[in-house]
Amino acid sequence: MFRRLPLSLSDERAPTADGKDAPVSTATKASDGTDSSSESLNRNFDTRLSVHIAVAILATALLALTIIVPVVHEFELARQELHDLQHFRRALDTATLIAAERGPANVAMSETSLPAGAGDRRLAEVRARVDAALAGLAVSPVDTPWGLHEHPVPSDLLAGVAQQLAIARRRVDLVASAPRASVSLEALDDAIHGMFEASNKVQAMVRWQASELLRHDSSLAAPVLIGQMLNDLRDYGGRAASQMIAPIALGLPMPIKNVIDTRQTQGRLMELWQVIGSHGGLYDNEALARNRTEIEQSYFGEGFALIDQLIMEGRVEPRYSISATEFTQRYVPSMRPVETYRNAFMDAAVKKTAQNRDAALTTLIVVAMVTGAIFAILVWLVLSIRARVFRPLFHAHAAVVRLAEGHSTAPYAHSAAAGEVTGLFRAIDVLQGKLRERASMASELKIQADTDGLTGLLNRRALDRYAQASEGRDHPVCLILMDIDHFKAVNDGHGHPTGDRVLTEFARLLRNMLRSDDIVARFGGEEFAVLVPHDDMDGTRVIAEKLRRAIERAVFTTSQDAPLSLTASFGVACGSAGERAWTALVERADAALYRAKAEGRNCVRSAPVPPGLAEAQA
Repeated sequence: MFRRLPLSLSDERAPTADGKDAPVSTATKASDGTDSSSESLNRNFDTRLSVHIAVAILATALLALTIIVPVVHEFELARQELHDLQHFRRALDTATLIAAERGPANVAMSETSLPAGAGDRRLAEVRARVDAALAGLAVSPVDTPWGLHEHPVPSDLLAGVAQQLAIARRRVDLVASAPRASVSLEALDDAIHGMFEASNKVQAMVRWQASELLRHDSSLAAPVLIGQMLNDLRDYGGRAASQMIAPIALGLPMPIKNVIDTRQTQGRLMELWQVIGSHGGLYDNEALARNRTEIEQSYFGEGFALIDQLIMEGRVEPRYSISATEFTQRYVPSMRPVETYRNAFMDAAVKKTAQNRDAALTTLIVVAMVTGAIFAILVWLVLSIRARVFRPLFHAHAAVVRLAEGHSTAPYAHSAAAGEVTGLFRAIDVLQGKLRERASMASELKIQADTDGLTGLLNRRALDRYAQASEGRDHPVCLILMDIDHFKAVNDGHGHPTGDRVLTEFARLLRNMLRSDDIVARFGGEEFAVLVPHDDMDGTRVIAEKLRRAIERAVFTTSQDAPLSLTASFGVACGSAGERAWTALVERADAALYRAKAEGRNCVRSAPVPPGLAEAQA
C-alpha cells in the first residue's frame, strides 16, 4: 500500500552515469577517495540538471507562445476586418454612383429649362465616375498587405452590371436625343426602369460581397448590414422620384401605376429608416445625430412633401407647378443628408475598426513585452534555483551518505542550507520507517476486516462489497444461502466451544467441496453463503444438493471429540450483481431458505428465476 521511499540511511543508493541507481560502494567513500567520487557525481548531476533546465526553458517558451499566438491572431483579424471594410465601402460607393446617375439621366431625358447641352455634360461626368468605380472593382489588387486576403467580386457579377448599365444608357440616350413631342410615356418609363435594373444588378453584387465578408468574419455584421441598408435608402429614395418623372416630363396625368409604385417605395423607405434608427447608437456621435435630424427634416419632410404635391397635381389635372428638371433639381438635394449620413456612418465604422486594430497591436506589444519579461524572470529563477537550491541539496545528499558510512562531513559554503537539507533527509528516513510499519499494520487490518475470525472465510461485509462492485458485468450469478439446522440445540446441549468447532469444520467442508471460482462466506451466525458465478439455476441447485448430502453424511465432533451429525437447509436464487440487484438476490435466496426451513429442513429450495434472466439462460 505504501511505497518505500528511495533514500534511507540503512540502504544508501547513488546515481550512476547511465541515470540508474546503484549501491554506493564503501570503498569509494573511504576518506582517501571521497573527493574524486564527489567530483564525478557532481559532473553527472550537472549534466542531468542542465538537461532538465533546458526542458523547463523550452516548456516555458512554448507556454509563452500559447499566450502570444492568440494575441497575434486577434491583431491579424483586426487588420483583415479593416481591410475588408474599406473594400466593402468601395462597392457601396459604386452602387451609390450608379443610383446617382439616374438624376442626370432624368434631367437629360426631360431637359427644358437648362442651357443647351448642360444636362448632357453633367450626365457624361457622372458616367465617367461610374465607369472608373466599376473598373476599380474589376482590377485585382497587387498591393495587398502581407498576411491579408481579398474578396474579389466575381467577374460574372461585374459583367452583368456593366452589360445592364450599357443597355440602360442606350435607352436613356435614345430618349434624350429624340424630339420631346415624339417621346412616349412608355419609352421614358422603359429607360428609367433600365436604370433601375442596373441598380438591381449592382445591389446583387453588394449583397454577394456582404455575404462573403460575413461568412469569413461575423463580427463585421453590424457595419456591413447597416451600410447596405443606408445604401438601399439612397437607392430607393432616388427611385421614388424616378417612378413619377415620366408623366411630369411629358405633362401627362399621373398614372395610378406610377402612384402605387411611388407609394410602395416610400413605404419601403420608412421601414428601412426605422430599422436603421434602431441601430442608431452603434457608432453614435454628434455628427451622426445631426445627420439623422437632417434626413428626417430634409428628405422625409421636404422630399416627401414635394412628391405628395406633384402626385396630387398629376391626379387632379395634368398641370404641374414645376418641370421635371426643376423637380430633379429640388428633390436631389433633399437626399444629400442620406449620402452624408452613410459616409459618416462608414467613416465611424472604419475608424472604430482601425481603433480595434491599433488596440490589438498595443495589446500584442504589451503581451509580448510582459511575456518576454516573465520568460526572462523564469529563466533567471530556474538558473538561480539550480545554483542556490539544487546544488546544496546535492551536497546534502553526499553529506548524508558520508554520515551513514561513519565519515565526517566537510562544512559546505552555504552552511545553513546544508544543515537544513541534512535534517530533511534524516526526517525522510525516519518517516520511511514509520510508513513501512503503518503499511504492514494497514494490510493486517484489511485482512481482519474482511475475514471471519472463527472460520477464516470471508465475512458478509466482504461478500456484499464484492457482489455490489460487480455491477455492469454481463454474466449472471447465483447465490446459495445455507443454515445449519437446529444449531441452537448444539450450543445449548454441548456448549459454545462445540458450536465454534462445528462452525470451523463446516467451513472446512465447504472450502473442500466448492470450485475455485465459487466464493464462500460466513453470512452470520450459523448461516453461510456461496456466490456461484457463470452458472444457471439448474447447475447451482446441483451444487447445493451435493453440499446438502455431504453435510448429511459428514461426521462432526464435539469439543470432547464425540461424533455429531448435522443437516442444513438451502435457499438458491439466481440474478445479477450490482448494488440494487444484489439486495434483491439476497432477499429471494433468503425467502427460498425460509421455505426450506418451513418444509421440514434438510432440503434445497429455489426462488423463481426472473423472466429476463430465464430467457438469457435458455
